[in-house]
Amino acid sequence: MTIPSRIPRATYRLQLNREFTFAQATAIVPYLASLGISHCYVSPCLKARPGSMHGYDIVDHKSLNPEIGNPEDFDRFVSALHEHDMGLILDIVPNHMGIMGSDNAWWLDVLENGESSPYAGFFDIDWTPLKDELRGKVLVPVLHDHYGVVLESGELKLVFNPERGEFDVFYHEHRFPVDPREYPRILQHCTAKPSPEIGEGNADLLEFQSLITSFGNLPARYEVNNERIAERNRDKEINKRRLAELSARSPKISDCIREAVKKINGTPDDPTSFEELHELIKTQAFRLANWRVASDDINYRRFFDTNDLAGISVENEAVFEATHRFVLSLMADGKVDGLRIDHPDGLYNPQQYFERLDIATRNPERGSRFVVIEKILTGDERLPDKWPVCGTTGYDFANLVNGIFVDTAAAASLDRIYRILADYEINFIELAYACRKLIMRVALASELNVLASRLTRIALSKRRTCDFTLNNLRDALTEVVASFPVYRTYVSASEVSDEDAGYIRSAIASAKWRSPAADTSIFDFVGQVLLTSIAEGQDPAYQNAVTSFAMKFQQFTGPVMAKGLEDTAFYRYNRLVSLNDVGSDLHRFGTTISEFHTANQERLRSWPHTMLAGSTHDSKRSEDVRARINVLSEIPGQWKLRVREWKRFNRRHKRLINEAPAPSANDEYLLYQTLIGTWPSKPMNDANDRNAFCERIESYMLKAIRESKENTSWINRHAEYEAAVSLFVKTLLESGGQNRFLNNFLPFQQHVARIGLWNSLAQTLLKLTCPGVPDIYQGNELLDFSLVDPDNRRPVDYELRRKIIQDMFESGRDCAKPAPQGLFELEDGRAKLYLIRKVLGLRQQQPALFERGEYLPLTAEGTKADHVVAFIRKSQSSSVLVVVPRLVAGLLNDADEPPIGQIWEDTRLSIPSDNFSGTYRNVFTGQELDRQTSDRSSSFAVSKILADFPVGLYFAQAT
Repeated sequence: MTIPSRIPRATYRLQLNREFTFAQATAIVPYLASLGISHCYVSPCLKARPGSMHGYDIVDHKSLNPEIGNPEDFDRFVSALHEHDMGLILDIVPNHMGIMGSDNAWWLDVLENGESSPYAGFFDIDWTPLKDELRGKVLVPVLHDHYGVVLESGELKLVFNPERGEFDVFYHEHRFPVDPREYPRILQHCTAKPSPEIGEGNADLLEFQSLITSFGNLPARYEVNNERIAERNRDKEINKRRLAELSARSPKISDCIREAVKKINGTPDDPTSFEELHELIKTQAFRLANWRVASDDINYRRFFDTNDLAGISVENEAVFEATHRFVLSLMADGKVDGLRIDHPDGLYNPQQYFERLDIATRNPERGSRFVVIEKILTGDERLPDKWPVCGTTGYDFANLVNGIFVDTAAAASLDRIYRILADYEINFIELAYACRKLIMRVALASELNVLASRLTRIALSKRRTCDFTLNNLRDALTEVVASFPVYRTYVSASEVSDEDAGYIRSAIASAKWRSPAADTSIFDFVGQVLLTSIAEGQDPAYQNAVTSFAMKFQQFTGPVMAKGLEDTAFYRYNRLVSLNDVGSDLHRFGTTISEFHTANQERLRSWPHTMLAGSTHDSKRSEDVRARINVLSEIPGQWKLRVREWKRFNRRHKRLINEAPAPSANDEYLLYQTLIGTWPSKPMNDANDRNAFCERIESYMLKAIRESKENTSWINRHAEYEAAVSLFVKTLLESGGQNRFLNNFLPFQQHVARIGLWNSLAQTLLKLTCPGVPDIYQGNELLDFSLVDPDNRRPVDYELRRKIIQDMFESGRDCAKPAPQGLFELEDGRAKLYLIRKVLGLRQQQPALFERGEYLPLTAEGTKADHVVAFIRKSQSSSVLVVVPRLVAGLLNDADEPPIGQIWEDTRLSIPSDNFSGTYRNVFTGQELDRQTSDRSSSFAVSKILADFPVGLYFAQAT
């Protein structure tokens, strides 16, 4: 754990891209300051692929993204932040870079020079893969069709750049530099029959012939001796300059080169004319291939299964320095105050990286910087306490707080309803296992093959393990990875923690149990390698091979878990989709009050400055969508009756595909929950609004069914099924009085939405007051009903938000009226914004209270005790009492009113006397809290605490 010099009061996440630039971010700084934000927390803003809407495909770590703004624009943004006493947290991407296209100079150098490139070690490339054809090459799976088809269609073009003296093969916008040692294949066309105008003794021709010889004598691209690499890189550039100069001064030679290129490029009506281009391409450091080949043969580490994001070897100190130099300079100049580390689980040695980063960013005067990491914790997994970071980006808290509003007693009921209405057999453990195996088979087979090959070499080197075959080892690894209980372990040459050993042994035991083989000793071997225990006492080469394998294995389990669980199983298992989000543990159904308090106390002890998220750019559904869908857990009987009716109404809108209704019952069940969660608060009276909403839902459903990989997928799209789903969505959402579905759906949805509002306010207050640093995702200071990206990256109406906050605070009016009718008017989200503004104002006034204050759980007593979450944050000079309702549907018992006043009946909170002093005053309404006292405690009626506002925050100054 690291304690930073300046702890953010609250962060606000901005997604920067060509449509929301530094200039636009600068314009909203005054608004964010008025909201109470202390730090802007921005998506990656280094130079990315053109048109990037997210910034995670960086192509140049040395400069800002010009689509977002130039250095002056950035400086103006930083200056505006500083003028408002705000800071900047930057999202950085140490795991991978954007490739393809023609933008990444490092990658292009590798394609040109292979293993002799100075940047060959920057990328995680296997230069000795199983396929002999790929030895010393990089597979580039970019073609839309088979290689031969693309070649003979004329889509692969050899191009000469006379200004640079270079040859490239182009495939549309993708550039593939030709190995300079192979230039003679092209240039020799001009020496076979010299042009009469040039003449055999012409000086330019002699220079040209000399160049051909010089290019041919370059060190080969597979030479890795440092001196030979330097020689090659020096001489190839000299020769290119000579060729460019010669081409410029000799039009005849330039024309000859163009004619040679034209001849080599062939003609589409003559397949044999492409033979020379094919032979040229075969000699290169790259192997062009159809994109589908990637899953089996790709030999560079990717970000998950994304071909145009290549893993980089940041464990190499030179790579760390090259990729962090610019960002570190921004920190040294005081322009960047903290960092968010993207996907650290992809790194070879995360702890080494964090330690190196901590040293590099540490300020001699102020100490460590604020650094949080995108670590996804599973189940009871804990962040390693040795890591010098401030915590995670908050997925763990988002799931914890969301679960408070799920009725844990409803698990069995919703299981039964799901089984019957969605026709889906429930066994999530088996589903997750099957989905992970599916991903290894259809998306990450190549990465698995690389691991199996490395493990085979380890096995063959010792007589006790040499009988384990490649196929059997691959199968064993598949079973172990499919059974892995966490995203990854952190075994290194220096340590295997008890926690990691437990995870590995659990996976091995599970794999053994599932295996039908009579001899399961192969799993013992795999386990010993992963624990590195098999290398004890062995020679250094064997030790290095074992440790390297164990650490490479760890880079594989994370992508399998992410793609298998988050991006497959979570789109299939639709029992209650508000529980399906990044980091969710679907073995648990909701969060008990006791679990919530325990987690908060543990966070305060171990990671007091970790981020607390609600919505993020990676969320499957926004916090407010989940808040609505959670209500269904409280009313399973009503939900069951409604879904039955809707299925009956909408049966006729389905199509029969392969003798089965489309959409499937499971996809239909997902659609109904999605509509419950996303239906706009305001009536859609305008046709444009209705069409826009329909398009959002249609796009989401298509993404969801492709991710689930059951009836269609991204790789193999089932056009007929997708068309049926699209038509089903459009038909259900058609406006008009004759739409039986909408006539039945809307009253129920509005009832759920009203309860969801109270959930939204409650979880927002918890996020802003629990131990940690609260983060607000762009636009979520008002009610936001967004789905997974790209839906959650739609433009935010900041002018509306600015006007609302001005109306509520700067004009002297206050939206928290002490009457239920005033609350009903807040369903446009003003109550949420008001709450955020008031709480962040208090955090600004009392930083010590929220940064280091004790966390004291309170227990309610009385008829409605199960519907209250309450605690105190306490410092030496002040304290706050936090009270929120939960399970509001059960609390209100179908009454259409807010959870305030006498609805709480006799429910009370008791606060021990040693934890209470002074007078508590409501931060939202200003009212003073009445209490009953005894020798040991003070007792407060919840009906008084929540008399006029549905959540309670009371502040007291110690007396």
